[in-house]
Amino acid sequence: MPNHQADSFHIRPATVGDVAAMFQVRLAVTENRMTLDELAAAGVTPESIAEAIRSASCAWVATIEGEVAGFAMVDLDSACLFALFVRSDHEGRGLGTALCRTCEQALLAQHEAAWLETATSSRAARLYRHLGWGDERDVGDGDIRLTKRRA
Repeated sequence: MPNHQADSFHIRPATVGDVAAMFQVRLAVTENRMTLDELAAAGVTPESIAEAIRSASCAWVATIEGEVAGFAMVDLDSACLFALFVRSDHEGRGLGTALCRTCEQALLAQHEAAWLETATSSRAARLYRHLGWGDERDVGDGDIRLTKRRA
């Protein structure tokens, strides 16, 4: 996966050493907030994320001056973009778009289509729609499923 650079940030593959910073980003977001206990109840722990990173090229971080400001993760087996978060103080700088494009490249290299689920009225949903994710389906509880197909 090539490294992307734009303005003052850098996208690179995540390492196990990034896991603590990824959790700091995840816990600091303003939408789709979850506590450490809620994440753990969903099976998302520092150990599970570290294991995922060790076993596959499935996560990327956006860094600004060497510090993690955002991250994204995919499940390559199921073709799912399942996490994309940017610290609120770095929103609007293109990090989310660059992370999304990186995930799309990884997923669509192996699958005809990729999918994700997000809240219908979230800023994330607006970003994904803007980036060409479509085939919107209601999955309940205010969430939608979006699909992106290989060009």
